[in-house]
Amino acid sequence: MVKIPRPGHPVRGSRSGAPVMALFDLIGRRWAMGVLWTLSEIGPATFRDLQDKCETISPAVLNQRLKELQAARLVHKVASGYEVTEIGREIYSHLVPLGSTAKLWARHLSDE
Repeated sequence: MVKIPRPGHPVRGSRSGAPVMALFDLIGRRWAMGVLWTLSEIGPATFRDLQDKCETISPAVLNQRLKELQAARLVHKVASGYEVTEIGREIYSHLVPLGSTAKLWARHLSDE
């Protein structure tokens, strides 16, 4: 069984395992958010297509992240490869504005 951060259990940054902290622990793993973001942007993709889109990701890391994202029910396997689930799309929809805010933050830091 794939070990993933779970709400209600200690995770990085939270002894109580607050759901948002468990989610941040999961998507904060190397390439996890990139895989979720890419699948959300391009739609269903085979392993090889996803590896090409993520460019520098190793096959081992991609395989591990896909297993974790599937265990977390954010991604599932379909006939055409891997696809984001409904809850995965919901999370992505909240990451997009956060990405815009991060760009604003970066501009503020560069003004120093």
